[in-house]
Amino acid sequence: MQRSRIAFFVFSALVGSVALSGCDQVAEQPKASAPAATPVGVVTLTSQAITLKKELPGRVSAFQIAEIRPQVSGIVQSRLFEEGTQVEQGQALYQINPDIFEAELAASKAAVARAEASIASSKSKASRYKELLEIKAVSQQDFDEADAAYKQAQAELLTAKAQLKSAQINLDYSHVSSPISGQISKSNVTVGALVSANQTTALATVTQLDPIYVDLTQSSNELTQLKKAISSGSLSVDSKAQADVELQMEDGSIYPIKGTLQFSEVTVDPSTGSVTLRAKFPNPDKLLLPGMYARASVVEGVKQDAILVPQRGVSRNTKGEPTAMVVSKENTVESRVLKVDRTIGSNWLVTAGLADGDKVIVEGLQKIRPGAPVSPSEVSPSATADKAQ
Repeated sequence: MQRSRIAFFVFSALVGSVALSGCDQVAEQPKASAPAATPVGVVTLTSQAITLKKELPGRVSAFQIAEIRPQVSGIVQSRLFEEGTQVEQGQALYQINPDIFEAELAASKAAVARAEASIASSKSKASRYKELLEIKAVSQQDFDEADAAYKQAQAELLTAKAQLKSAQINLDYSHVSSPISGQISKSNVTVGALVSANQTTALATVTQLDPIYVDLTQSSNELTQLKKAISSGSLSVDSKAQADVELQMEDGSIYPIKGTLQFSEVTVDPSTGSVTLRAKFPNPDKLLLPGMYARASVVEGVKQDAILVPQRGVSRNTKGEPTAMVVSKENTVESRVLKVDRTIGSNWLVTAGLADGDKVIVEGLQKIRPGAPVSPSEVSPSATADKAQ
């Protein structure tokens, strides 16, 4: 009995010492410290008015094209131009043998002279018969016949003059001339060839290259959205600026002269779902040639209070939505889902999700997460653009 009490007291003492030792260790543990703020670089957004432009693909097409065809038949007597050179409107290009047309012209002149002589005689006779009819020296029938002969002679004179004019036109057509000014192609016929009036094969083709057209294509959906934006007031229109078109050539260089927008088609091509816009460009050095591919920058309008965000500050979430990390008023990280329209330079044009004065994180994104405290410092947008490049 005495031994049991001594064992109980020893066991109690051991348990108490272990408990006190545990309490001391708990008391000695340091308290958990708050996480340190992560330094990040931010860009403070400022709304601004920007001119929105749209790049459209297009093809160069000639201002005017004239296919030269003969309007009379005959043998080509001579070619009066050098292939590939500049020709002027009205310049003679071919000479068709004019002998037959000269003969027809001479015959028509003779017919006019004969008709004029006949009309003089019949007119004199009709005048005499009119006087004689008044004194009953001739019958009414004789006067009517003389008057009818005079009128018939007048009609024959008109016919002869029409034939003379036709013969003169045919003679003039034997000189095949250019209806427009432009650069002429190679000749499809040689001297001595027989040509026919209004034949299907052109003798040559004249193409006017200055000025020149660029036909652009734009999605009908984009055009509809643009019209809605203008009608809602989110885009303002500057008619003078909208008329200016900047052209990028096939090699990537910018064409040195701006063009003007001429018109837009009112129908949609069912095979492509696009509409055609036509721009006209001066082409004094003949740099633009028909068939060349080009891209044109067309002014859509001016957007007031536009928000531009550096591309480095925008990423995509698992759903593919554009997102940005923003510093809140408490200097913690917020994740925002954005709506973006297009890229402008090294920036995204954001239409929803951000506002004027928001601080978008562009540096240190790998070290942060939503809700984490940060220590923001302003970054120059130009420096951001340089790093992005």
